[in-house]
Amino acid sequence: MKESTSREKVLKSIRDALVNPMNPPFVAEDYADKIYQRPGEEYHEILFAQALAKVSGRFVYNRNENEFAANLKTFLQSRGKDSIHCYEPGLQKILNEHGLFCVNALEEFPECEISLTGCEFLVARTGSILVSSRQGSGRKGYSWPPLHVVVAYKSQLVYDIRDALRALQQKYKKEGLPSMVSLVTGPSRTADIEKTLVMGAHGPEELLVFFIDQ
Repeated sequence: MKESTSREKVLKSIRDALVNPMNPPFVAEDYADKIYQRPGEEYHEILFAQALAKVSGRFVYNRNENEFAANLKTFLQSRGKDSIHCYEPGLQKILNEHGLFCVNALEEFPECEISLTGCEFLVARTGSILVSSRQGSGRKGYSWPPLHVVVAYKSQLVYDIRDALRALQQKYKKEGLPSMVSLVTGPSRTADIEKTLVMGAHGPEELLVFFIDQ
């Protein structure tokens, strides 16, 4: 008798499972209840800054847009740069009003070293940044350049991922969700090769969040 191949064994197991289905072992499991207890105080920007630091990101607090522009200018000077790639009209307007030059020609993007983008929401508990393809820079602004700078406002800060996803659904309730939604948690990293941590393997090796308290 010919021995069954691995593929045939797998298909047989699937057929058997369809013919004789098993009841879920945990029928009373609650998937709707919140499993993370919210902090007693609502200083979510502090929680976010602490969580971001744990994943090797950097947090810069700004009281308003003027302070943000001044801090960004100081940062660019410290890196020996006089311009930054930005493709979002609202952020371009802030940069132009404060004498900061931004590159917005798509044909120059392959040479981009620093990109400036907004975000959909910030997640305080994990230090994550919720981004989507509906943003002005699309998918490339936060996946291609070595240094990714994010600008976010206090109104975009939520406590947990659940809150961010619900807020995103509400934001795009009429037009439908973006084709791509992703969470960025710290710079890109991998330890796939010989268990050695490599930063920037699949994306930016540095991540800065400029938080505007407005």
